[in-house]
Amino acid sequence: MTRSLSRRQLLGAGTALGATALVGGTAQASPASPRSAIPWPAEFPLPNGWGPEGVAIGFGPYAYFGSIATGGVYRVDLASGRGRVVHEGLGRQTVGLKADARGRLFLAGGSSGELRVVDAHSGALIAAHAVGGQDSFVNDVVLTHDAAWFTESFGARLYKLPLGKNGRLGRPETLALSGDWVQSGFTSNGIAPTSDGSALLVTNAAVDGGSLMRVNPRTGVARKVDLGDTTLPSGDGLVLIGRTLYVVQPNSNQVDVIRLNRSGSRGTAIDVIRDDRFDLPTTAAAYQGRLYLPNSRFTTPDRDENTPYNAVSVPLV
Repeated sequence: MTRSLSRRQLLGAGTALGATALVGGTAQASPASPRSAIPWPAEFPLPNGWGPEGVAIGFGPYAYFGSIATGGVYRVDLASGRGRVVHEGLGRQTVGLKADARGRLFLAGGSSGELRVVDAHSGALIAAHAVGGQDSFVNDVVLTHDAAWFTESFGARLYKLPLGKNGRLGRPETLALSGDWVQSGFTSNGIAPTSDGSALLVTNAAVDGGSLMRVNPRTGVARKVDLGDTTLPSGDGLVLIGRTLYVVQPNSNQVDVIRLNRSGSRGTAIDVIRDDRFDLPTTAAAYQGRLYLPNSRFTTPDRDENTPYNAVSVPLV
């Protein structure tokens, strides 16, 4: 693995799909494993043909990987690298996903235009809402104290699933985006909260070669985050830890690391993570001082039910 602030030339691939995968969009990373002094695996397989895109990690040492191919969810024990399917899927896509403290997984349904909630233990479907309509792509999701927020890649809007008392699920709402937001084809992707909880950070592929937007969750007004000369041409999954934002860029096989101010209105690039094992990683989740990323392999020709997939981990900056 090497780190550098120089930019790699983008691959000739189409824009990858996106999702961030954390509880509430943030992670508390600790330096050592509580289970054992034996190092945990830094790479492990996912099922052949799985088509991974999103990853979520809850409060235990388990990572959940959604499947674009089946809509299922695969759970991996990070201590051993062994896993099993916990949700078979509905034959429709699962892209971004998040885990909450109540043992639920919130799934972004991709081209199905759906928001779904499943039980992380039994895999049972708890709720499903069709929100996107035709030509929709519900891409990524983040949890805040009172809602699950989903991005819509083909429209200037976010979807909100309210969370009431004791985590009660409300009815979906739509928030139209305005202000500096520009919509042009497949535009939005990853989503995270600001560190002060006042706004949402959303990637935008259409503004100035790839930007980060700060969205007011009450009004939908979006303002471009001042990142200086830094652009995010294939900005995908977002991981916020404190005020440090990790931005997965699949087409360049790298993770940009940005230090934000508290409100998320300005930021400075401080590092870039690259690794020879990256094969178009789309999203990331943090646990025990490491980032875990699924390799989407989107540019691999002739992908089918026999195509092997894996996930890798790298140290946090």
